Amino acid sequence: MSSLPFDTHAFVKRLQGAGFTVEQAEVIADLQRETSAATIEQARHDYHLDELATKRDLREVELKLEARIAESKAELTRWIIGAGLLQTSLIIGALMKMSHLI
Repeated sequence: MSSLPFDTHAFVKRLQGAGFTVEQAEVIADLQRETSAATIEQARHDYHLDELATKRDLREVELKLEARIAESKAELTRWIIGAGLLQTSLIIGALMKMSHLI
């Protein structure tokens, strides 16, 4: 569970400056920290924050997709060239065979 940065020392000092005792200020600081942590945990649960994608996550997916697309293009190009050569060979063979029949 992550938490927000919270300077308890500064918080306690401000409370003391406002007239609270050290003990009161420390209790309030502890309660504030616990409340913040509980609020973050509740938000994480309610809004499924652990499942959100970051820009870094999206960039990784984008790079993987770009690589897969490049691989697919290369494979498709090989198949098209191979099919073209086969078709050309078949046409040439058929023309040569027909030229002997005439």
